[in-house]
Amino acid sequence: MKARQIIERYEAYCPQDLSLEGDISGLQIGTLDKDVSRIMLALDVREATVAEAIEHKVDLLIVKHAPIFRPLKDLTATAQNQLYIDLIKHDIAVYVSHTNIDIVPDGLNDWFCDLLEVTNRDILSPSKDGHGIGRVGDIAPIRFEDLAMKVKTIFHLDSIRLVSYAEDNPVISRLAICGGSAQSFYPDALAKGAQVYITGDIYYHTAQEMLTNGLLALDPGHHIEVLFADKLAAKFEAWKSENDWDIEILTSQANTNPFYHL
Repeated sequence: MKARQIIERYEAYCPQDLSLEGDISGLQIGTLDKDVSRIMLALDVREATVAEAIEHKVDLLIVKHAPIFRPLKDLTATAQNQLYIDLIKHDIAVYVSHTNIDIVPDGLNDWFCDLLEVTNRDILSPSKDGHGIGRVGDIAPIRFEDLAMKVKTIFHLDSIRLVSYAEDNPVISRLAICGGSAQSFYPDALAKGAQVYITGDIYYHTAQEMLTNGLLALDPGHHIEVLFADKLAAKFEAWKSENDWDIEILTSQANTNPFYHL
């Protein structure tokens, strides 16, 4: 079957036009007018991802983070460009689904909420047409530090950063969450009554501003978005069964998290 047929089904669930303005989404490398027998879902496109895709003879790679994230001046064989060269050489198409999978109902932020047992959910920051990025909702009352440990366990983290002055350990019953690097939405979390905001890559001064304004936060890192691959693989398996697709669906096993903690 053609790659285009697979992507048409995906976009019926998660349209590109849900993406935030200026975001990268859609086909980035290759063509959708090609035959596909094997697809792979991955968070990132790094050296290990490309090697894995080549080894398994993948035809279509569907990822959250765009491999080309700044304008290219050339395609000479630098270390970064070699990723693109190898993908093109082995005819592996790359399709990106970034903020649209964050925004779509039953997408990444809702999957986070499912894991954290968040109820009475609302959109964190509206985008357009009744949609929005991030989620805010209620949880069973829990101490802040216990919530931090729960997040650490659920997302299989080796550490988690707490945005709090050491003596603060209140009972939490309402939180906001947005995957990736979404510290800019913390005023929305405050406006919607969240006591804690969970997101990655929080800056030092932003953390201080959060505390000054009465908001605690948890920074589990950016890589918790790896949930994208397994959850989408399950959806593609269901669509494969419904539509009698003759394809194999793989989930990347490559570790692309650039951080670990001693």
